[in-house]
Amino acid sequence: MSVDTSVAMVVFNRPDVTSRVLEVVRAARPRHLLVVADGPRPSRPDDESRCAAVRALFDRIDWPCEVEREFSPVNLGCRRRVSSGIAWVFSRVEEAIVLEDDCLPHPTFFDFCAQLLDRHREDPRVMAITGDNFQAGRRRGEASYYFSRFMHVWGWASWRRAWRHYDVSLRDWPERRETRWLEEVLGNRRAARNWSAIFDRTSAGEIDTWDYQWVYSIWAAGGLVATPNENLVANIGAGADATHTLASPFIGLPVQAMEFPLVHPAHVAADDDADRFVQRSMFTPTLRARVGATLRRLVRSR
Repeated sequence: MSVDTSVAMVVFNRPDVTSRVLEVVRAARPRHLLVVADGPRPSRPDDESRCAAVRALFDRIDWPCEVEREFSPVNLGCRRRVSSGIAWVFSRVEEAIVLEDDCLPHPTFFDFCAQLLDRHREDPRVMAITGDNFQAGRRRGEASYYFSRFMHVWGWASWRRAWRHYDVSLRDWPERRETRWLEEVLGNRRAARNWSAIFDRTSAGEIDTWDYQWVYSIWAAGGLVATPNENLVANIGAGADATHTLASPFIGLPVQAMEFPLVHPAHVAADDDADRFVQRSMFTPTLRARVGATLRRLVRSR
């Protein structure tokens, strides 16, 4: 059986993890595969051969599949390569399932995404579908999935109509930060302060990333993310050669099968309890981190 939904893979210089993810994609047999690759870093002599080895994996596709490639000859970095690569994907297709090279999905992830892409295609309230569940065993509601304000990007899917809202530069953040907008989105002053600091650093280019901008863009559009009640994707990328994710308690979480037919939530609305848990467990700094950040701001202000 083949997956009719287009699958996009974002890759770089790790042939070992990329090949593992590609094997799961191979089993799903998508009819259309879009591959986005960053170029080698001049400061890393081994990048050239490693990047070439990754790219060569896609010359050996052995199932009926249209393969499109968007390979950068130079290194753009995480922020520019992923954002521009996904923009290219959605210039080619109306909807897609997106996997980075270290995001290993359960086989049922593809059907879960495909069914929800179809169900919520015309609903502007739903901006994306994630395969990640970070609820530590807590089930939210009786359906197969729930809706969240938070976007997790270790395996996800979306539509061109949602990606149109994406802004890698956060151009309107300086105006929004002077309002109570974040507090209204999150319903919590401390969480709003935390995210304000994240968006400040992202806007200033201090964080070489693309995903905080996706979170911001979803919130700015008043969107929600369909989130499974089972974790469908494991991040296998932590290690010495990881570009960003060197260590995290969420790395390598076990995956479970999604059961079909899907049971859909009765209402399209955020699960506040689930979102509060995500904010506390993933995005609220520890006291030590808060003190360190305060000291760094004081030193810079002198």
